[in-house]
Amino acid sequence: MKNKILIFIFFMVSAIAGAQVQFEAKASKKKLGVNERLRVDFTMNQDGDNFNPPSFSDFTVVGGPNQAVSNSWINGKRSYSKTYSYFLAPKKRGKLAIGQAEITIEGDVYKTTPLEIEVTAAVDEPTDGNNSEYVASENLHLVAEISNSNPYLNEAITVVYKLYVSPRINVSDWRQLDNPKFSDFWSQNIDMQRLQVENGEYEGEPYRYVVLRKTVLYPQKTGKLNIEPLTLSVSVEVPGDRRDIFGNRFYETVDKVVAAGNRTINVKPLPQEGKPEGFTGAVGKNLRFSVTADKTNLNATESLQAKVEVRGEGNLKLFDLPPLTVPASMEKYEPEYAEDVNTNLGGMRGNISNTYTLVPQQKGKYPIPALSFSYFDLNAESYKTLTSNEILIDVNAAPAGQATTTSGSTGGTVRQAPAVTNQFRYIKLNAALRPIDEKPFLGSPLFWSLFVLPLLFIPLAIFFGKRREAMAGDVRGNRIRKADKLARKYLSEAKRNLGDKTKFYDSLERALHNYLKAKLHIQTSEMSKEHIRELLLGRGVTEATVDQFLELLKSCEFARYTPASNVAMQQDYDKAVHVISEIDKQV
Repeated sequence: MKNKILIFIFFMVSAIAGAQVQFEAKASKKKLGVNERLRVDFTMNQDGDNFNPPSFSDFTVVGGPNQAVSNSWINGKRSYSKTYSYFLAPKKRGKLAIGQAEITIEGDVYKTTPLEIEVTAAVDEPTDGNNSEYVASENLHLVAEISNSNPYLNEAITVVYKLYVSPRINVSDWRQLDNPKFSDFWSQNIDMQRLQVENGEYEGEPYRYVVLRKTVLYPQKTGKLNIEPLTLSVSVEVPGDRRDIFGNRFYETVDKVVAAGNRTINVKPLPQEGKPEGFTGAVGKNLRFSVTADKTNLNATESLQAKVEVRGEGNLKLFDLPPLTVPASMEKYEPEYAEDVNTNLGGMRGNISNTYTLVPQQKGKYPIPALSFSYFDLNAESYKTLTSNEILIDVNAAPAGQATTTSGSTGGTVRQAPAVTNQFRYIKLNAALRPIDEKPFLGSPLFWSLFVLPLLFIPLAIFFGKRREAMAGDVRGNRIRKADKLARKYLSEAKRNLGDKTKFYDSLERALHNYLKAKLHIQTSEMSKEHIRELLLGRGVTEATVDQFLELLKSCEFARYTPASNVAMQQDYDKAVHVISEIDKQV
């Protein structure tokens, strides 16, 4: 009974804590110059009535109140936030107070804690709390999240770049200004099919965010290593002071440069204690090692394949496999290296192998000795050594007609196997030769034909040469032919998928994007419709052709959700050929 009471009290306290009302005041800065401005936010986690702000007696209200509401569901839990924002200018120097704000929530009155702001003398470069640049910088953040800041040498870590955007502003477009160079790492970017906006929190406040990039890194040096920042240029829409006749705010567009900031990780060296001899730098988890042969019974001078393979999760592309050793009477060729490795957020996973071709020269039984492979296990944080099984190869006598070496008590002797009587049957003994015609070749019809024939090619060469010059001078015709050929090159895959709506429009959209990449040298992340229009018009493409191109992109988007007939797909294909040809002729 006592335990049941304690459990009931625990759940009651958890429920009360989960439903607790939060109403607080936050200032954008606690210290500012008398010629600067600041923003004060009053935030609540439940909707309320009769909001009453403080008097702001020591400040002048230069903007606000601005109201922002965020209501989202994250992992099945509802998250609500409502914020009133004011932009204030101090009236004097000194320590100024911002009093308590009040709100009524479900019949109860809640108050914020008073804030104290220190106002100093005027600064040379004031930051305006209501300035668009300042608002954009306060509500836009690029963050680099690192999975492990203290890894071992050659242990995989992940860097995820997230762009956080406050509900107070909107982002219309962005482009990369500078990519980080991972000079001390082996790196690989993880392919992201499309960007997806999600809800989350940044420093305790509700934000929207999008994952821009995921990169897997394997540190190649020990000590403190620097991870360079990713830098973006972002077009931000910031609400201004002006309103339309319906009371809606006008937005001002600001180009803001944001960076993820330098990050430092401390890479630990692999321990020297217990390091096996022949360790080649393999680091991973649950690695498996094997040596196999495709056959163990064969004739002398025949070949077999022996494979040395490692499977599992680790730095598979960054270490060497142990070499295979065979008896001296076996001929060994250089191995063929193969890998089947996928890279995800956990690092490399798959298998690598060396395949050796072996040719035994003598009859007998020959062992392929066991091999050892050592790696550092990240789970156990210790070295592990794996050993393969010995393989016994049973070699029979060589086929007839081939030399073999047999061994006995008197030593090895070379014997010639008896040859079969028809071993040269592939050689033709009847040549079927015919006598040469006794008539002289000189002066014969064939002689004069071969003599005159080259002279006939001269006028043909002149004719085709002039025609080629005429075609080279036809600039417009060449451009048209080149444009048509280019259009069909990019649209060949879409043509093959005519009749399959999903595959056709995916191929068509990919063809249009690839054409823009090749023609305008832009990336997929830069392919907003406004940016495409601006670039094409700037290259001299007519507005009608640009509209047709953008209309095609819209058709590809809508076709995923609406039915499309074969006739409609054929029309869109013909339209794409025409539009790409027109753009190529005009650019």
